[in-house]
Amino acid sequence: MKYKLHINEQVHEVEAPPEMPLLWVLRDELGLVGTKFGCGAGLCGACTVHVNGAAQRSCQTPVGTLRNARITTIEHIGETPVGARLQEAWLKVDVMQCGYCQAGQIMSAAALLDHTPRPSMDQINSAMAGNVCRCACYNRIQTAIQIAAGMHEDPNHVA
Repeated sequence: MKYKLHINEQVHEVEAPPEMPLLWVLRDELGLVGTKFGCGAGLCGACTVHVNGAAQRSCQTPVGTLRNARITTIEHIGETPVGARLQEAWLKVDVMQCGYCQAGQIMSAAALLDHTPRPSMDQINSAMAGNVCRCACYNRIQTAIQIAAGMHEDPNHVA
């Protein structure tokens, strides 16, 4: 079937079976490879994108369910105010090690801050719980989210 998908503020026309996961449409059909394949079961968060502003696992989202949905991927998140702050904070804290999970981490964090601009630590932990980091960068991820939310002093700031 043919689908018109609203991705990163552009309309893309793709032909795909309705059950094809959005992840494969993004990567294989549109060349948007920032969204990663991790587990394929929606458990690790590497494939997280935004669908109508909510964090969603693209490996478990059939393209046939996305008519009229607004989809945002890691390729565009830096164009949003929250995404730009998160990417800057990620670099300041030096969050990444291997980096494989980081697109999904940032997408989940951006959805959190879009809906809860000044989250508590419990809210951060809850929103990020489904994102696995094999390098165990969880403390740095929490700090970066707090910096992006304006709730933590910049680690590079010298008074």
